[in-house]
Amino acid sequence: MSNLLVLRERLRMLYAAYSVYILKILQFIMGLILFGTINANVGFMQTASSAFCTIGLAVICTFFPMIVMVLAGAALTLVHFYALSMPIAVVSLVIFLIMYIFYFRFTPGKAWLVLIAALAFGMKVPFIVPVIFGLLGTPVWIVPAACGTIAYYMIHFVKASSAALQSAGAEGMYESLMSFTRQVLTSREMWLMVMTMVIGTLVVNTVRTRSTDHAWKIASAAGAVVCVVVSAAGNILLNLNYSYAVIIVSAVLGILIGLVLEVMFFSVDYSRTEHIQFEDDEYYYYVKAVPKTGVPVPEKKVKHITGQQAADDRESGTDMEKDKMSLQEKDQVPVNSEKAETLKDRTTDEILLTRSLSKELGLDQEEKKTE
Repeated sequence: MSNLLVLRERLRMLYAAYSVYILKILQFIMGLILFGTINANVGFMQTASSAFCTIGLAVICTFFPMIVMVLAGAALTLVHFYALSMPIAVVSLVIFLIMYIFYFRFTPGKAWLVLIAALAFGMKVPFIVPVIFGLLGTPVWIVPAACGTIAYYMIHFVKASSAALQSAGAEGMYESLMSFTRQVLTSREMWLMVMTMVIGTLVVNTVRTRSTDHAWKIASAAGAVVCVVVSAAGNILLNLNYSYAVIIVSAVLGILIGLVLEVMFFSVDYSRTEHIQFEDDEYYYYVKAVPKTGVPVPEKKVKHITGQQAADDRESGTDMEKDKMSLQEKDQVPVNSEKAETLKDRTTDEILLTRSLSKELGLDQEEKKTE
């Protein structure tokens, strides 16, 4: 866990230092995915579905706010619909205008949420949307989730019926228009998914805002389970053919993403929770304080040694060795002098003892006679 927290702090420091470039790179990648997905699914106009157009639109939208990318995606979709059938393009334009009037106009900063929802459905992982929106957002985020779901199903309906629409002549325009409108407004699968997105997002957001321990984990699991139950029950009751594999895989992936988001945005230590109670003239307050979990990022210190510093270090090392030797010599001086005095005393005693023995034994007289 500590390694994850250190990685989180490093990512935060990296984002704080290069946030402008990181956001633009992510915006460019999202543009590539968005325009590439549209051209791959409804690329009825050859010129607009080319790789040059996809990359060009992504580059242009990178230097503008996200609302411009949303409008560019809607315009590209309408161009492809117009190349297929003008009535389909008209109906789609009306639906996009309704979305713009009631949501995008007032919250242009949240326009990217619609792209996330639509791309999640396109990538067959729809139930990551309620988990992400419920953990990081507010209940208002159910609106972009629903708009993204409707936009995806519009493209899906046109792709599924493209052959019939292309074969219809001028006389069948009205019938094609009514059929597409009826399909969009009365699609049971689309409205089931919209209801699942709304309920799942509200459940996750409601549980996440509680003061319960491990609220984010419980919210992720509860939202994923609710999405599975609602979609599976609707699939059975409405006799739909929605893939259960998509339901289960996207729910499991939503739980995993929820755990990652908790580490990144809500890492706390529940073992050190404190409960505080106080009052004023009108209220009693019961406060639960949970400390955040943070770890210091280890810093690597690199010492650069130049040639002059190395020479100075060698000189200082030589001086230290000299000082050490001089101290040893000073310490050895009194020791040697003491040894010399001891030896001198021993020699004097031996001489005196030898003389006294010679006198007692008469050896000195014999030496004199010999001489």
